[in-house]
Amino acid sequence: MPSPTPPRTPQLPDGLSTRPLQKSDAHDVFVLMAAQEQQDIGEVAIEEADIVSDWARPSHDLGARSIGVWDGDTLVAYAELMGVDRADTSVLPSHRGRGIGTWLAHWLADLGRRLGSPVIGMPVPQGSPADRLLEALGFRVRWTSWVLKLPEGASIPERDLPEGYTIRTAEPGELRSVHDVLEDAFLEWSVRDREPFEDFEAATTGRPGFEPWNLRVAVDPDGSVVGVSLVLVSDNGSTGYVDRLAVRRDQRNRGIAQALLVDSFARAREHGTTTAELSTDSRTGALPLYERVGMVAESVWVNRALDLEPTTENAV
Repeated sequence: MPSPTPPRTPQLPDGLSTRPLQKSDAHDVFVLMAAQEQQDIGEVAIEEADIVSDWARPSHDLGARSIGVWDGDTLVAYAELMGVDRADTSVLPSHRGRGIGTWLAHWLADLGRRLGSPVIGMPVPQGSPADRLLEALGFRVRWTSWVLKLPEGASIPERDLPEGYTIRTAEPGELRSVHDVLEDAFLEWSVRDREPFEDFEAATTGRPGFEPWNLRVAVDPDGSVVGVSLVLVSDNGSTGYVDRLAVRRDQRNRGIAQALLVDSFARAREHGTTTAELSTDSRTGALPLYERVGMVAESVWVNRALDLEPTTENAV
């Protein structure tokens, strides 16, 4: 059976207004999300460039798949649904406890049903007010994610590449090969449609602040791309973080992933960073790898999901 939801959609508190988001709202959404993250995890992980690049994806219809909630001129909450099931939502800490989050959850569920989504899910810090609210609304945990950091002064052990292999900056003509390596790897464990190349391009080379060195590739003796790392620098310049990392299936267990990590964080340090981080989740099975090279979990997130239709085994 579908997860339970309250029978009647709640009403927003008086005095609040709503409308679909526009690309010009990116900064206000960033301010909102930053305030929530600061409250819940003690630091700001989101960057405005994350929002801008997501909204630049050609497949994303922002106007049809988003809603903002305003208190006067202040954006106090928002929600959006990307693709089939990826939801994001946030409520300003000062406006919690007024039913806004519950209203947004209903709005997302209604949108998902209209679009034919079997499930919607969103990441929330484990144990946070959002986590507790979604649990109460019938959202189950789909997977757990960890943000891992390299302790100050630590370094990832070097790994030699197989003979004839090199790591370097990706060339413009290799972008489709890069996309193929990433998508082939991610789709081994992620249940979703293949990411359109144009969406990938918007989120990488089209991301505000992107520089060619951010995209690292491992190539074999024939020059074929066999591994990829997208390493970015935080807005404040202090952190280098690996946003995507993948190695082609037939090239694994040869030290390529570890060598890409070493290279990525080294390149980031050359550009002024002092800390290094990445994230992984329970679907990948990669957590032990990162822990073995000295990375430590700094925060834990859960992806909470609501089933919008019966599963095949329960369908009549």
